[in-house]
Amino acid sequence: MNKISIKNIKKGYKERRNQGRKGSDASVKGDDIMVLDGISLEIEEGEMVCFLGPSGAGKSTLLRILAGHDQATSGEVLFNGQPVTGPSADNIFVYQQNGLLPWYTVWENVEFGLRNLEDEEEKNNRIHEHIALVELSGFEHHYPHQLSGGMQRRAELARAMAVNPDVLFMDEPFTGLDYLTHLKIREEVINMHTFYQKTTLMVTHFIEDALVMADRIVVLGERPAKVIMVKKLDFSRPRNIEKDKGLSELRDEIFLLLGVSYVA
Repeated sequence: MNKISIKNIKKGYKERRNQGRKGSDASVKGDDIMVLDGISLEIEEGEMVCFLGPSGAGKSTLLRILAGHDQATSGEVLFNGQPVTGPSADNIFVYQQNGLLPWYTVWENVEFGLRNLEDEEEKNNRIHEHIALVELSGFEHHYPHQLSGGMQRRAELARAMAVNPDVLFMDEPFTGLDYLTHLKIREEVINMHTFYQKTTLMVTHFIEDALVMADRIVVLGERPAKVIMVKKLDFSRPRNIEKDKGLSELRDEIFLLLGVSYVA
């Protein structure tokens, strides 16, 4: 069972300036800038969890710690009871920026994640399946620069899911996409999660995305960030925030929690 336990994670960075700037916050003067301050959560197998919070609150830092790409100052992350000490080949991280290899075609990029699979027939079948799943059939031999931003992001999702990861980490996966492409890729991610039921952890600034996509949302407060809300979303899919009073009220509550009036 792929359960993730997050136990009292704290993260600080060394302040490089000897003295704080005039008028700066006292929290940045001295040795450490605290980013995360005692984050504890339990994430169940197959959950899609979305992390929300103000810009600079440490959401991406927390995601990198969970994936083993960064180390906490204190606390621990357990995957199936075992400490996370570094990145795992069984987990895939999708970054904000385009992560496709520009000198590889779509086919070759998806194949790259399966390079250790020796059964050529199985490899080819998985590449075909996942390229078709993200509706890129016919573009197998195109290079990233020949694709739109949305197509590039779909190719990244195909590469990530073809590996059959235990956990999919996604850091602002819709960054830079136009509105309609954003909605399309969001739908693709929901469909893939419904089909594969893989544990998916996603950082987003978009409250609507979290409400439409997640099984559970986690809201972080201002730096040094603590968890200020954990909410399980017992709403059927597909979800329509405007037509579901419970979702629209929760949206307004989250906006207020983050210091913004939605109606503004």
